[in-house]
Amino acid sequence: MTIINRREFLGAAAAASNALAQEKKLKLGLIGCGWFGGVDSTAAIAAGGVEFIGLCDVDSAHLDEMSAAIEKQQGSKPKGFKHYKDLLAMDGLDGLLIATPPHWHALPFIAACERKLPIYCEKPLAYDIREGRAMVNAWKKAGNIVQIGFQRRQSEAYQSVKDYIASGAPGPIIQVDVNIHYTAQPLDNKPQDPPATLDWDLWCGPAPKLPYSPNIGHKSWRLEETTGNGHMVDWGIHLIDATRKMLAESMPKRITAVGGLYEYKGRITTPDTLTAHFEFDKCPVVWRHRLWGAVERDPEFYNGVTFYGEKETIFVTDGRWIVMPKGRNAERRVTEVKSANELSQRHVSEWVKAVRAGTQPSVSPEEAFRSTATVQLGMISYKTGRTLQWDMASGKLLNDPAANKLLARAYRAPYKHPGV
Repeated sequence: MTIINRREFLGAAAAASNALAQEKKLKLGLIGCGWFGGVDSTAAIAAGGVEFIGLCDVDSAHLDEMSAAIEKQQGSKPKGFKHYKDLLAMDGLDGLLIATPPHWHALPFIAACERKLPIYCEKPLAYDIREGRAMVNAWKKAGNIVQIGFQRRQSEAYQSVKDYIASGAPGPIIQVDVNIHYTAQPLDNKPQDPPATLDWDLWCGPAPKLPYSPNIGHKSWRLEETTGNGHMVDWGIHLIDATRKMLAESMPKRITAVGGLYEYKGRITTPDTLTAHFEFDKCPVVWRHRLWGAVERDPEFYNGVTFYGEKETIFVTDGRWIVMPKGRNAERRVTEVKSANELSQRHVSEWVKAVRAGTQPSVSPEEAFRSTATVQLGMISYKTGRTLQWDMASGKLLNDPAANKLLARAYRAPYKHPGV
């Protein structure tokens, strides 16, 4: 073999080796085997080139169900764990998905950052603001690849509205209204024994250990104050995040929220009626929700974002956006978006591609912190009954020591809060 041919041979072999390495499946772990654990793991497998080798859940029934579902999807059975630390101790992990309730985001996220693992974590970023900042700091220190689950960043409708506003066509935006009204269906909230498969103490983790009821555990944690922190933090955060992106805003400087429990008093612990006024630099953003009511007054606009411009009003939701020009006889223009059901798949796929490419995807922990802290400040205003002034530079509320104490909640022993 000549020198030239040998070089060509070695170069081809190296190229083939690199191609093979790129084709090797990413070995993934999943913490949280409930509803969105299934959504995210299915999306990751559909993205291609991945294999789940470890699953973690505090309910063995959920763990078994998810293990069987993933084995059917990928052809191999992942190993199961009850504690996230055991999952993170596995050899060969290339990435981690976190799909737990938000009170269980911070600790495994920071532990995974210490291992420099790529992470896909569901929204909200954290349960409280100090947790969120600690998570951002851990990510910055590690430099690992992280995507937070604000799936509407993948929406063609919201991107189109962002571009349309930037074009100046609607004129200056004076105010934005954001709302998601729906009828909640609280479950039985009478204390009872948890299912035999569920480690309730571990499920509660750093949060207060409340008596178990179907109205708190598993999917029902969303409207419980100590775990989900209510509808605005759980669902509304998606549209607040999308609004921040469309306006190219950071965080509000003044926050006022009022509301209460009217229909579901004694059944849930977060407001079933809420209005939150966020003063951003460019214009105010007003959030409203109502979790009761037999019939919507205007079903077309029960879920979405409305921009009030000087020349036009724009409404946008996942599946369409509508331009309503000024003038009694002006015709509105409706643009339908067919990809509204693909947002989770796109968002997880973007993360998988970013892990392979070694690049950061679209929603960093810092971006997620700003959206998460915004709605959390809204809940602090609601709880204190006061208008809050937020200083982004210091990460503190101005002239309100009592409200500043609510930026972090006390962890239940033996857990230690990472941000205090």
